[in-house]
Amino acid sequence: MTLTLGADLVSPVPSAEVRTRVTVPLRFPDGYATTAEVFTFTGLADGGEHLALGLGNWRAAVDRAAAGGPAPLVRPHSECLTGDVFGSERCDCGPQLREAAERITEAGGVLLYLRQEGRGIGLYAKLDAYALQDAGLDTYQANLALGRGEDERDYTAAAQMLHALGADRVRLLSNNPDKAVQLELQGVAVTERVATGVHLSAANARYLTVKRDHTAHTLDLPLAG
Repeated sequence: MTLTLGADLVSPVPSAEVRTRVTVPLRFPDGYATTAEVFTFTGLADGGEHLALGLGNWRAAVDRAAAGGPAPLVRPHSECLTGDVFGSERCDCGPQLREAAERITEAGGVLLYLRQEGRGIGLYAKLDAYALQDAGLDTYQANLALGRGEDERDYTAAAQMLHALGADRVRLLSNNPDKAVQLELQGVAVTERVATGVHLSAANARYLTVKRDHTAHTLDLPLAG
């Protein structure tokens, strides 16, 4: 899928600059290993400590895109302590992070690790939302019941990081159409949306179904209804 927005709809993005670049070997719990060039930044719009991980031959992929070739594979991944670190099965975040690391390493691209816990509401509020979900609300209803937005994430900083790395055209590894729309509005051309795998479990079936039905996530859930 290719998205195209009129130039008059694209918002100017304040520039950010690379602050630190360091090589970090990575190993996941299942044994998969790769190496990332990890970048920190100054000038990010929200002041967050977001990271960009260049994986595989990411620089060559960015250079090819600048010359009119295929765009690098990029995933903006929102931090999820419960899923990414503790392996919670209430969401699919941990498996998506693991999948993204391997697919981006193979293709050459960038993994953005964004400090936006709980779709932007924070860790404690996310756990409060879990309690409301246990009482019958879905993931979006629970956020609203807490007086928060359904999804408070803003991808301005993500666009700033991509611009700072020279990645103005990307193939977006995500099931979430809002990420593509927001990046396009910030001047990052999404040449293709690439769906992640479906990481379905008994614990997250309702969560994934609501994302599919309520916010049009690209999810094929034959077992989840």
